[in-house]
Amino acid sequence: MSIAEKTFATLAFTEPEPGIGLATMNRPERLNAINPAMVADFDALLAALAKDEKIRVLILTGAGRGFCSGADLNEAMANRQTEAFADPESFLRLGQEPYAALITGLRAIPQPVIAAVNGPAAGAGFCLALAADVRFASPAAYFVNSFINIGLSGSELGSTYFLPRLIGLAPAAEILYTGRKVPAEEAERIGLVNRVVPPEALLATALDCARKMTAKIPAALRLTKRALDRNIDSPSLAAAVDFESRNQALMVFSGEFFQLIKAFAKMPEK
Repeated sequence: MSIAEKTFATLAFTEPEPGIGLATMNRPERLNAINPAMVADFDALLAALAKDEKIRVLILTGAGRGFCSGADLNEAMANRQTEAFADPESFLRLGQEPYAALITGLRAIPQPVIAAVNGPAAGAGFCLALAADVRFASPAAYFVNSFINIGLSGSELGSTYFLPRLIGLAPAAEILYTGRKVPAEEAERIGLVNRVVPPEALLATALDCARKMTAKIPAALRLTKRALDRNIDSPSLAAAVDFESRNQALMVFSGEFFQLIKAFAKMPEK
């Protein structure tokens, strides 16, 4: 069964073009807030993508007027008498870590991830956008580290890992400490998003970017993502270059390299 044939309660998954998956968070009445059902759906989707070599790029967006408003606080309040809220260890194991796994799971899949941020990206939604490889936004989008606004630490779900790497430590600190909204225009200016485009062009822009990625050799795309993930935390330049050299050695013998360079080098067929 292909991923497109799977049934999800809170996500819609399609393959708009060969090799491109489109996952839409689909709780528009709650601005696509993440509840336990969506956590389970993401777990299933990411597990399937990790094994699927046909889907080569993933686009993530939200249904309706929001990208994702974060964890569904209404459900959290309704469920606070459950086992997850019995004590700190239970909450860590049953509440916090499953949500955190969305972020690490999104980074672990071999497909580059493009976030098409069509509206508010708050809390966990903010972190989902940060965990993507590329971000496009509509003018209606804004980003907010809402954790600190509801009595929690502003450091959650990778926010203190991704944001400083994207925009620098001091700008990230101001956003994380204050919990203020970052509008789309500012997000583009500071490098939080790659580009702001009209709402009617948002998915087309994401698809165009995905199309350019799928035109590349599959292994080259996967190894590039792996190198970016590893080398952002490389202990040294030497270690980073060594990993890159390994990847290039693999790709030279992939069978595609000498075919593709003919157009550049104008080498005749032997």
